[in-house]
Parts: sequence; C-alpha cells; structure tokens
Amino acid sequence: MKALQNKPYAWVPSLYLAEALPYVAVMIIATTMYKRLGLSNTELALYTSWLYLPWVIKPLWSPFVAVFKTERWWVLLMQLLIGAGFAGVAFTLPTAFWLQGSLAFFWILAFASATHDIAADGLYILGLDTHDQSLYVGIRSTFYRIGNIFGQGLLVMFAGWLERSQTIPMAWSISFLVLAGLFIALWLWHTLALPKVVQETRKPTGLLNDFWLALKTFFTKPHIFTALLFMLFFRFPEGQLVKIANPFLLDSTEAGGLALATEAVGFVYGTVGIIGLTIGGLLGGWCVSRLGLKRWLWPMVLSISLPDLVYVYLAATTDPSLLIVNICVFIEQFGYGFGFTAYMLYLVYFSQGERSTAVFSICTAMQALGMMIPGMIAGWMADHLGYLNFFWWVMGCCLVTFTVSAFIKIDPQYGKK
Repeated sequence: MKALQNKPYAWVPSLYLAEALPYVAVMIIATTMYKRLGLSNTELALYTSWLYLPWVIKPLWSPFVAVFKTERWWVLLMQLLIGAGFAGVAFTLPTAFWLQGSLAFFWILAFASATHDIAADGLYILGLDTHDQSLYVGIRSTFYRIGNIFGQGLLVMFAGWLERSQTIPMAWSISFLVLAGLFIALWLWHTLALPKVVQETRKPTGLLNDFWLALKTFFTKPHIFTALLFMLFFRFPEGQLVKIANPFLLDSTEAGGLALATEAVGFVYGTVGIIGLTIGGLLGGWCVSRLGLKRWLWPMVLSISLPDLVYVYLAATTDPSLLIVNICVFIEQFGYGFGFTAYMLYLVYFSQGERSTAVFSICTAMQALGMMIPGMIAGWMADHLGYLNFFWWVMGCCLVTFTVSAFIKIDPQYGKK
C-alpha cells in the first residue's frame, strides 16, 4: 500500500479520470438522456444549465474543504458519494417520479463533483513535488480527455445499443449503474493508492479572510470591467450551442433534427468531437507559445465563432450523410478547442500577481456562470425559432464575442517562450 502511495502513476491518471466523468455526466450525458426520455429543448436546457451552479459558487466553499479534514479524505468521500449519486439516477429512471428523482441526484452529483475538483487539485499539489507536478500535467490532461471520451462517447453508445433491446428508461438506468460500479471501483483503488500527505493546520478565520482579500484583489484589478465582460460573454454563442447540439442530432427530421441513433451521437460528438477539441487545444497552445496571446487573439476569436456555421449547414441540408455530420462536428470542435485556448490563457494572464491562485478560482467561477446563463435560454430559443433559425441566432451572437474581445488589454509578450 505504501509503495502505491509513493508512485504518482498509480493514482494521478485514475484521479483525473474520476474528475472528468461526473462533470461529463451532469453537463452532457444528462442532456442526451433527457432528450431521449422525451423532454423538450426548453426543459432539458433549463434544468441542466442550473446544474452549473455548484461550479459557479465553488470558490465560496473551497476554503472549508481546505480546513476540515484532508484533501485525501474529501476525494474518497466525494467518490463514494458520486458512486451513490449515479446509482440513485439509475434506480429512479424506471419509476413514475423519474424526472424529479433523477434531477435531485444530478444536483448531488454536481455538488460532489465540484467538491471533488477542489480536493483533487489540492491533492495533486500536495502529493507531488514540483518536478512531478510538471511531469504529470500532460498525463492528467490526457486522462481527463479519456474520461470525456468514455462518458460522452462510449457510455452514450452503450446506452444506444441497449435501447435496441430495452425500454429507453431501462437502457439509461443500466448505463448509469455501470458508472456507479466504476466509481465504487475507483474509490476502492484510491483508498489504497492515494498518498497520505502531512498538511499544516489551517484556521477557518484565516482562510475566510484570505477569500475576502482575494475577492477584493479580483474586483480592484486594472480593467476589471472589460475583463469581467470577456469572462462572462466570450462563450455566449457556445454556451447556447452546446446545449442544443446533441438534441439537434437526435431529434426527428419532422422537428428539424437529423434523427441520428443514440450510439451514432455518442460516436460523433463524444469521440470524433473530443478528438477535434483536443487537437485544436494542443495546436492553440503551440501557436501562442510561438508568437504570444495578443498576436493570436483574433484568429482564435474567429476560430471559436465561424465554425458554428456547420450547424447552419446541417440544419439546412436534407438528410446529410453520417460522414458529413462527423466532418462538420470535427470542424466545429476543432475550432472551439483552438479558440478556447485564448480564453483560458487570458484567465491565467488576468490572475497574475497578488493571490493569483485564489483570483484564478474566481475567474473559473465566472467562466461557469458564462456557460450557465446562455444555456438556460438556449432550449427556449431553439423550440421557438426552430433549429435552422436558432443556429443563425447563434451566429448573430458571435458579435457579442467579437465585442468583448475588442476591449481587453494583453501584454504583447505574454505567452511567448
């Protein structure tokens, strides 16, 4: 057991696989599942967008995670709770109160997942020296992506395969039981593999004071108004598109959708799309390292915006082939991955200076809020406009992205080698 705890390869990959899965389940899989269970776009987008709230308010309770017990204790507790939450979703889906019951368990999953994020990142810092932190940063990102592919791709494909022989509620119930079993296995593994680190005694009053100082530092930074607008509205179009993309792929042709099977959607969006997103992100990081963020800002703004046109094309095309759908989704996700690099690097840039870690935490809360708000209106817009006009609306919203990007201030040297 002690030998395992001294080997980062025994716990870092599995820890970040565990970090990805509940987030994907709450944000993406739930949307696909609710569409297959018959909810309208208005309902599913509103309900699932509210689930962003734990990530929005995460900075409020992160000091308490640091004070009460250890990061290892929190990770293990949250993994057990997440496993129970997945089982709760599974057992409520075949019942008469499936919507209320599953949403209640998704709320538990959302809060447990956000808390797990806090503890896992803290354990990564405390459990590794600076050399290993640098060495394993690529590994943790890779396994987070693998978690995305497993959740959005393989699990959705598995549910679609089960739909052929089971009722839809039972197919998704079995799929969530698989997730529950996986998390119980991860919990058992991590009880053996997670390192036990010596942590300094931390007082609640001191941490709360640090939080308020971080909040003051955040809101007194230069150019805070334009920075805040950028954080909240840079992804205004994407926050709407991401909630409707899967329902559009699943919906009937009479309703303006593409009528793809569930397993096809899992492959298109959860596998091909994630690969495009990953390649785009890697290329974006390389480009910024060559010429800096300021030089690449506008190419990245265009990259995150213009590829959304592929959905206009798909909505206007009669019965596009699966190959065409895959190509279009890859292009859109590649562009999003490339353009999103600018957004994340700006958050890092803005967080530099005093209390940078705490300020960055507040930035990521603004990031979550920037996805939550547009997501809440997306379903209503899609139901009232129809898919084709909705995607044209999303393109029009790209003007918001252009506007907030025009006013931010960036050091021309930032990001260069």
